[in-house]
Amino acid sequence: MDDDALLTEQMAYYRAVAAEYDRPYAEYEDLQRLLAVVDELPIAGDVLELACGTGQWTTRLAARAHSVTAVDAAAEVLALARARTASPIVQFLEADLFEWQPRRRYDTVFFAFWLSHVPPTRLPDFWNTVAAALAPGGKAIFIDDGPAAAAYEEVVTNQPTPAALRRLDDGSQYRIVKVFHDAQTLADDLTALGWSVRIRSMAGNYIGIAEPPISVGEETATSAAP
Repeated sequence: MDDDALLTEQMAYYRAVAAEYDRPYAEYEDLQRLLAVVDELPIAGDVLELACGTGQWTTRLAARAHSVTAVDAAAEVLALARARTASPIVQFLEADLFEWQPRRRYDTVFFAFWLSHVPPTRLPDFWNTVAAALAPGGKAIFIDDGPAAAAYEEVVTNQPTPAALRRLDDGSQYRIVKVFHDAQTLADDLTALGWSVRIRSMAGNYIGIAEPPISVGEETATSAAP
């Protein structure tokens, strides 16, 4: 199965799982603790949230932001996010994150449990999109599963792109992209792309804060500033 076919199946899964999506947040204390970590992170200004899901993180971002633009490709989870989020500073957008390009820049780009769903071959383009979305001085903040989480997934073997099998209550099953990034390797990869990055582990997950490479124009402007 190539990346396109796998991503199509992944999209179908997230549309179908909407009614079950929030269950882990109610069942796992580690996830509840991760949600609380938002209050300790440098989230500020205008925030872009990628793959917002049902809005579990969106409401917490809104409490710290000037505005939040929350993007997801699945209409079914977006409907739940809109119902959960009453804040007037939040705007929801339905868009395929592998095709969508932001039309403006943001002080913070945030994504939780999304990076692991990006095929490795598409990671450089993804990070370029994040960099293009950040205003000068802006930060990317991300949270996801580390390697220990593989023990709780049904990992698909003999697959060119790392993948896992997810099953729903109705018995249907879907393959999704699932890359269990090692924090140090991810930090090294981002550094090689020119990012400044700090990643720490927390209960089998990792939390990253990264600043993009300074473009030639920004570097010149910074040097010229008094």
